[in-house]
Amino acid sequence: MNHAQSDPTVQPVPASVVETVDAADVTLSNPKLAVVALGSNLGNRLDTLQGAIDALGDTPGVRVKAVSPVYETEPWGVDPGSQPSYLNAVVILKTTLPPSSLLERGQAIEEAFDRVREERWGPRTIDVDIISYADVLSEDPVLTLPHPRAHQRAFVLAPWHDMDPAAQIPGHGPVAALLTALGTAGVAPRGDLELRLPE
Repeated sequence: MNHAQSDPTVQPVPASVVETVDAADVTLSNPKLAVVALGSNLGNRLDTLQGAIDALGDTPGVRVKAVSPVYETEPWGVDPGSQPSYLNAVVILKTTLPPSSLLERGQAIEEAFDRVREERWGPRTIDVDIISYADVLSEDPVLTLPHPRAHQRAFVLAPWHDMDPAAQIPGHGPVAALLTALGTAGVAPRGDLELRLPE
């Protein structure tokens, strides 16, 4: 039986403490929306994408709100057939982390999956790219926002549009219009594959 209600040693929480907690919670309840693109063309690509999503979900100050359908894409910027095809997906996050900390977390996830940066557009176990962060426009070479090539990449735009048909890329306009202009040649939906939100 539960005697907690009548236990004289249980003191009510002082109002000042409640106010402090509430004030702290306000900062947590004002997260920014970020869009992150994931790609993998080595190893078990689907497991790797799911592992990256779970790792993002385990990050303090990050909540994964939506996960896109999976697309299969020919590698970009290399000779056809010279690399395995990519599985690509996009996730929408709410985060209280600043962009620089989110970038560090993305790079840490890449390293955890043994990503090796030997060549530009080389094959990789996992690619974690911040596509946009709220309405931030930044020319910082370490992290340009929005991603400088996202508006030209159907493998980013198609899964993002599936999740959020009204999405916009700051400075470039609606994702739907950008995708229509680009077309989806070489970007195939994989309805047989599914990614899930972190548990």
